[in-house]
Amino acid sequence: MRIENKQAKKNILVVRNDRFGEFLLNIPAFRAVKDTFSDCCLIALVDPAVSGLALATGYFDEVIPWKQERHSLKEKVGLIRLLRQKNIDTAIILNPAKEMNIISFLSGIPLRIGYDRKFGFLLNRKLKDTKHLGQKHEVEYNLDLVSLLPARTGDRRLSLKIREKPPIAERDFVMIHPWTSDPIKQWPLQRFVELAGRVISELGFKVAIVGGKENAEESKRRFSSLGEGLIDLTGKTTLEELAALLGVCRILVTADSGPMHLAACMNTPVIALFSNAIAGKSSRRWGPWGDGHTVIEKRTLKEITTEEVLFKLKERLSR
Repeated sequence: MRIENKQAKKNILVVRNDRFGEFLLNIPAFRAVKDTFSDCCLIALVDPAVSGLALATGYFDEVIPWKQERHSLKEKVGLIRLLRQKNIDTAIILNPAKEMNIISFLSGIPLRIGYDRKFGFLLNRKLKDTKHLGQKHEVEYNLDLVSLLPARTGDRRLSLKIREKPPIAERDFVMIHPWTSDPIKQWPLQRFVELAGRVISELGFKVAIVGGKENAEESKRRFSSLGEGLIDLTGKTTLEELAALLGVCRILVTADSGPMHLAACMNTPVIALFSNAIAGKSSRRWGPWGDGHTVIEKRTLKEITTEEVLFKLKERLSR
């Protein structure tokens, strides 16, 4: 659904420069801005690693890389000058950050939208940040924020246009992403090893293990004994190549992670493992978005057994 734009062309900056999974859950919000202001110049400020995925959304005219880290005064001044040159009308700061609230103010951007925290007094349209309560999905929170523009869309899907080809010829395989940056979200690694072994030996599918470069050595140590049925791609793919792989695999098994959201973008079914001990980290807020996914959620991830996950996997693969 496209909403007719009766306003002058706008230069709109959206800021989401944290991890790629969080970035992907803003795709419906980006679409809302483009649906509402169809002729706007939409500029993304994102982590450099996410630049390719930002362009793959199909909504951005320009991408500015800006890592979420401590920046020097020179770097901050440089970004302020750059934003001033672009005559930006509106900044939408989707991940609350004191630095970006200050920079958007000093850049002279007339309309600054974000959450009322971390120097929220520098914003002139803002929402109270209640996301930690986990009362709705992150996608819905992001749509709430852009509605202050106001921007709306009738299409809340996650989607990407990936031009990369998968780095392997294999097509009929199960993908497992066993890693997480948050210990609270980590299903015991040994259970992932057990699951992968049983998928290979009992179900007859090859298993591709994926993850970042920081996980490569541990992946080799833990999974290499599984033999020829294992394809270890940990640390060997770009995000675009990972998306292409997800587009051809049968299913992804993972805890709460960026690849889970990337799979949802590629219409790949997910079996997602969650703890609901903390409302703000539960599947209600962070679960795989869209239809066709399976969530196994308990008080702690240790309560989820390998047998339970294997049963759900068999059920899904038999469809």
